Amino acid sequence: MIISSHLWGFLADTMGRRAVIMPSLFATFITTVLSSLTNNFWVFAILRFLTGFFISGSSATVYAYLGEFHNIKTRSRAIMAASTIFGLGGMLMPAVAWLVMNNTWAFDIPFLGITYKPWRLFLVVCGLPDIFCALSLFMLPESPKFVLSQGRQTDTIKILQGIYGINTGQERETLKISSIIEEYESLASRKHNEQNMKGSFRVLKSMYNQTAPLFMGEHLRKTMIACTLQFGIFVSSNGMYMFFPDILNRVATHMEKSGGNYSATICDAVINTKVDIKEILNSSDSSSCDLKLDISAFEHSLVLEVLYAVGFVIIGITINAVGKLAILVFVLMGCGLCAIATLFTTIPLLSIYLYVILLMCGLAVTVVNAATVDLFPTHLRAMSVCISLMMGRLGSVFGSNLVAAMLEINCEATFLISGISLILCGVLSFFIPNVQVRPHGRVREERLSISSYGRQ
Repeated sequence: MIISSHLWGFLADTMGRRAVIMPSLFATFITTVLSSLTNNFWVFAILRFLTGFFISGSSATVYAYLGEFHNIKTRSRAIMAASTIFGLGGMLMPAVAWLVMNNTWAFDIPFLGITYKPWRLFLVVCGLPDIFCALSLFMLPESPKFVLSQGRQTDTIKILQGIYGINTGQERETLKISSIIEEYESLASRKHNEQNMKGSFRVLKSMYNQTAPLFMGEHLRKTMIACTLQFGIFVSSNGMYMFFPDILNRVATHMEKSGGNYSATICDAVINTKVDIKEILNSSDSSSCDLKLDISAFEHSLVLEVLYAVGFVIIGITINAVGKLAILVFVLMGCGLCAIATLFTTIPLLSIYLYVILLMCGLAVTVVNAATVDLFPTHLRAMSVCISLMMGRLGSVFGSNLVAAMLEINCEATFLISGISLILCGVLSFFIPNVQVRPHGRVREERLSISSYGRQ
């Protein structure tokens, strides 16, 4: 997902949002199904790598695609409303995992040389949304703002008429549009690209022309802020989340062993339940793999995802009223303070609640995406979102390895780093250009400029 982000951003800004999302979803489903049918580790690893490669194309581009069907007044709210699917999907996933994976059935498929078990079916079930979403895109048009940025004014008018027909139930031809004025920056960029696309290495030149503006002039500051915010948020939201079940299990184990003396911080519980991996590896005692998971693992994940879904709904309702800055500061600084508070809380249950709130910092990712969509012009929008999310995914890798290396060596420093980084991200939010501007006064300038239109 990291190495493919730049490529997908380039393709989405040059070929189209829908033209990238649809094939990437189909490819994701195919590699998911194939990975469920292999019996070779390296083939499985390659197929899962390709699954991540392809899903990256749709997971970032969809923000630009959705945002370009809305003006500045409704754009952020629409993106946040769509993001509730993350919470709903997360709520559904533990239930599906429990129903599918918490079984012991198995049957052989001789011609494939595999034994089909619940985990293979679970992979296929996880891939079903990809194929359903890809098929649904046949009913949706390309982004009208992207089509206009390519100089295809007639096609843009047809798309707008189609949207008008769907929204109003009237004949599409009743909306008469004579012409549309294109964004100046998109027009200038297209002319520049046409002049520089001669000769060899045209694709590389095109990729450079699509990427370089993000790190030059007025866009440099926007790009650096978006990338830094995503990196910092993902370090905590994904890095700390990777060890969420393990830490909860350690707290529960500590409470069982303490004999009623529950007074301990979350880091005390982690240290007191430390396991010597070398001792386990050198042990001659071997036990069979337990194919069934304890239901508490699903319960804890479900609670977190319910909170995420509720959080996205609340942000979607309030984002226009309070603005992105207030939400970012509240979420990031609040979660950062909770991370630090876990170091001083000696009530295990309260420590777990604070830990859960820390993980809620992931709500800010979509708010930053919404801000990024607002900040950049049409011809750079998908690339900017893809690159910022690429930095976020690098943050996930960095955070996961940081927590893995430090959790048992210096647990307190792990939570402290997470908390301080989130608080600093909250401070950095103040420097996002125009982030304090409410949408009400800017609606007109963000709409497609239509010189004249009428209805019959």
